Amino acid sequence: MARTKIVVTGGAGYIGSHAVVELYEAGYQPIIIDDFSNSQESVLDGIKDILGVAVPCYRIDCGDEAALRGVFDQEADIRGIIHFAAFKAVGESVQQPLKYYQNNVGSLITLLKVMPDYGVANLVFSSSCTVYGIPDQLPVTEQTPTKPATSPYGNTKKICEDILNDVASVSNGAIRTILLRYFNPIGAHESARIGELPLGVPNNLVPFITQTAAGIREKLTIYGDTYDTPDGTNIRDYVHVVDLAKAHVVAVQRLLDAKGEAVETFNVGTGRGNSVLEVVQAFERATGQKLNYTIGPPRTGDVPAIYADVTKATQELGFKTTATLDEALASSWKWQQSLGK
Repeated sequence: MARTKIVVTGGAGYIGSHAVVELYEAGYQPIIIDDFSNSQESVLDGIKDILGVAVPCYRIDCGDEAALRGVFDQEADIRGIIHFAAFKAVGESVQQPLKYYQNNVGSLITLLKVMPDYGVANLVFSSSCTVYGIPDQLPVTEQTPTKPATSPYGNTKKICEDILNDVASVSNGAIRTILLRYFNPIGAHESARIGELPLGVPNNLVPFITQTAAGIREKLTIYGDTYDTPDGTNIRDYVHVVDLAKAHVVAVQRLLDAKGEAVETFNVGTGRGNSVLEVVQAFERATGQKLNYTIGPPRTGDVPAIYADVTKATQELGFKTTATLDEALASSWKWQQSLGK
């Protein structure tokens, strides 16, 4: 029996590669689209090692309409798309806003122009808790008002959500979307064959931690310790990337089963908040590695605290995370060790 084809844009990226593995293991046929502007081709080898088969991959930019149509022409009977492809560094987006608007918003618009011509109705969109801005109350639910974004990156996610809602309102069912607003992915596949692979200096906390522990970085800088939080450092909801990948598989199946409304939104997190200092302490506890860290000034665009209410995902998707913070950090360290220096 033929596997159901699901296109994964950005499928060689951090979350995308884990989603590709989970899709295949759940019986789907993932098709990767990636321009490798923020990923490495070695990821494809890691996916192949885990699955025992090579996953089809097209090296194109999702903003290139002709190239995108070429993929759809070649791959018949695509049933759905998971759209990860986007630039994602908050700090960089503040410095280079046009780069982020052109890529993140433009690629979605191109995708939405192409999908109806090939009868592809189902889209899982990689959104973000950044759409909540600095929330008035915690934890945030899907009904928590979105706010003006604190960075151009966050604003691209908000704009893309607005676009998807606008398109759904006039598509008469031709486009159905699940928006997954997720929190802070960490960790790596248990095989240590795929994981977070930042190019250059990491923008996220955990790879900076693991590179510091490995001696690649001299020290870890914690950006700010005067926030209105118990220990003064930022609080985030850290979700294991494999759990997050599994949420995308559940969302794809919900779309294929034509359940729910034309556009549905789900938070994907653990429902718990941990501070940066707590993550540092958990890493040291889980790995036995002591970290050299210092306190620096707060970064522009950083939100003091945010974590998810995951009731809706639990009740309607039947989805729950299972990995602990310590387990996720231990897998990140195992991945870092597999890379060497």
